[in-house]
Amino acid sequence: MKMAFSHELDETVRSVNEIIKKGIPEVKGLQSTVLDSMDYSVEAGGKRIRPLMILKSYELYRDRTSGRDEFMLPVVHSFMCAMEMIHTSSLCHDDLPCMDGDKYRRGRESTWFKYGEAMGTLCGDALLMYAPEIVAKAYKKQLSEYSGGDKGITQEELNAYSLSFVRALDILMEKSGVYGMLGGQVVDVEMTGKPLTDEQLMFIYKLKTGALLQASLMIGAVLGGAKDEELKRLEDIGEKIGVAFQIQDDILDETSTVEVLGKPIHSDDENNKTTYVSIYGLSDAHKEVESLSKKAIDELKNLPDVNDQSREFLMNLTDMLINRKK
Repeated sequence: MKMAFSHELDETVRSVNEIIKKGIPEVKGLQSTVLDSMDYSVEAGGKRIRPLMILKSYELYRDRTSGRDEFMLPVVHSFMCAMEMIHTSSLCHDDLPCMDGDKYRRGRESTWFKYGEAMGTLCGDALLMYAPEIVAKAYKKQLSEYSGGDKGITQEELNAYSLSFVRALDILMEKSGVYGMLGGQVVDVEMTGKPLTDEQLMFIYKLKTGALLQASLMIGAVLGGAKDEELKRLEDIGEKIGVAFQIQDDILDETSTVEVLGKPIHSDDENNKTTYVSIYGLSDAHKEVESLSKKAIDELKNLPDVNDQSREFLMNLTDMLINRKK
């Protein structure tokens, strides 16, 4: 089973990488330096967890409505690109000297260290701003091609798809901004070097790490035709995965090596950051990761009326993320 999933994951990641590569803007013009830095940062690789989740959560629900896949799949791909750009923008900013000051990311020079602090900042800004642009352009193109009903999709269906698109865009921006990832980062920065309460620590983990994972599950699902109550369940699952993922990150920062992680270790200690491990220790951290991941997988298992193959993929992906070594 694990070998079969590993093969499916490799094939899916390969496809996702091709989709993301096509979404990166061409490096040309007087602003080519920032465009090159965008390409460098996104092409650095990574696990592609968030675009994977968008694709598979879309597949959970897409069979419900005939014609949706034909119209919506290019839009799904644009959201996958946008999500990876937003995630990458946060890494560009995280690594800056005014934040964590990390010189290496994913086994090579971090963006600011390669291009300079100013361009590293602008790269993060550019990725963040290009994200909604790419999804808006993709949806505009689909509407232009499918309006008129000659491709078998009615105006009523297009109106429904438009509502789904607006909802997905709203989720993307909310979970990226002050009520999501950025909000968690704000508290993380302000509280560096200070003792944290459980409430503050969980606020950081749920927003800084969990929000984009929540968004990924929700965006794919809403584009696939999921209902509000189903989105709420996925939001809850995404939060559990996000917190478990961050605690596992804390564990690896304490126990792994630079060679395995591809980035500095013990950076939390050096930056005087309070983590789940520093409060509760490694043993309790491992137990909490196991508990949260089990709950998330059980909730995925109990989702009603979804594609079983996509459900199985997401369950295996969750298990892999929690037991990862890098």
